[in-house]
Amino acid sequence: MNKAEVLEIRKQFTPDRCTIDHICGCYVDYEKNKRLTFRKAFGSIPEEEMFKYLDIFKHTLSGVFGKSLINLEFPIDQEAEGGTQEFLLRLRDSHLEDDSLVEEFYDKIIANYVNPENYYIILVHAIYDIPGVTKDGIEMEDASDNIYDYVLCSICPVELSKAGLGYNEKTNEIEERFRDWVVDGPSKGFLFPAFIDRNTDIHNMLYFTKKPDDLQPEFVEALFGGRSPMSAPDQKNLFMELVQETIGEEADYDVMRNVHENLNSMLEDHEDDDEPFELGREDVKHLLIDSGVPKERMDYYEQNYDNIISEDEHPFLGTNIANTRKFDIKAPSVEIKVAPDRTDLVETRIIDGRQCIVIAVDDHVEVNGISVRTFMNK
Repeated sequence: MNKAEVLEIRKQFTPDRCTIDHICGCYVDYEKNKRLTFRKAFGSIPEEEMFKYLDIFKHTLSGVFGKSLINLEFPIDQEAEGGTQEFLLRLRDSHLEDDSLVEEFYDKIIANYVNPENYYIILVHAIYDIPGVTKDGIEMEDASDNIYDYVLCSICPVELSKAGLGYNEKTNEIEERFRDWVVDGPSKGFLFPAFIDRNTDIHNMLYFTKKPDDLQPEFVEALFGGRSPMSAPDQKNLFMELVQETIGEEADYDVMRNVHENLNSMLEDHEDDDEPFELGREDVKHLLIDSGVPKERMDYYEQNYDNIISEDEHPFLGTNIANTRKFDIKAPSVEIKVAPDRTDLVETRIIDGRQCIVIAVDDHVEVNGISVRTFMNK
């Protein structure tokens, strides 16, 4: 799925567009006990409560692709009877009206989801009547040819509200505030089947994780049946290792600055693309060459790539390996933070026989928040 397709489904989570027919829920305590289960028609939920649920569903389809939103393609063997995809299809086709299937789904979540606290599993079924679209991208509400039949799962932490004092209107006193259990925003979730090319794709699903560094591979594999993809932090670490091994110990500052600038420039060029920007083996190779990595070091690239990156790994996602928010330079006892688009202000020089980092400044400099004069003003 891409940004446009996710946005189209998210737009359905409003009271006037909502096509959810059934909602199921399971409240699980920290000992993995089911404390509450229910199933009801979504339309029977009070309006204020419905708004809160729709907000949770929107957040389950929010985030950056490759970090919080991850496309998963089912292995072929999982599409056979008894496979994970086949189970999810039966769950969807039941419209969540088969209690035994729903209970089996809860059991899969509870057995594989790692969470030491209480949490709330929400599962909904919906059928979206896909409107036709003109060549100009305008929806035609009365020209629907297909439907998108899907389930959406959201897993939300349930935490005690904070302790504190509050005003009791009945007694007209300030007293200890009552603490109750509050459902937080989703930490995990998925959409099945995927919505690709504005149609149903039963061979894929979309996985959501609030924290990219908490992918929970075992949980993903239990739902999905295949090998879990690399998390965003793991991708970045592998990319950095590949660059470090290729450049070697004599890495040049200017080369690393060029890698940073070229990678961010590539991201900007693909910023408006619907599909996530990816870099495969050859793309990373050209990135390093264009950044000035010497030819004698590039001779090690293919060997390093094979040693560090598994053959079956997916390409790097640009958003996972680029740093668009900062450019850090660290040395013993010194750390310099530079705006990512102003790396030109920093250069290396040999001064009095010592290697130095030189930073160009204007007439405004602050030290611990206090404005000081620059050398030019002395």
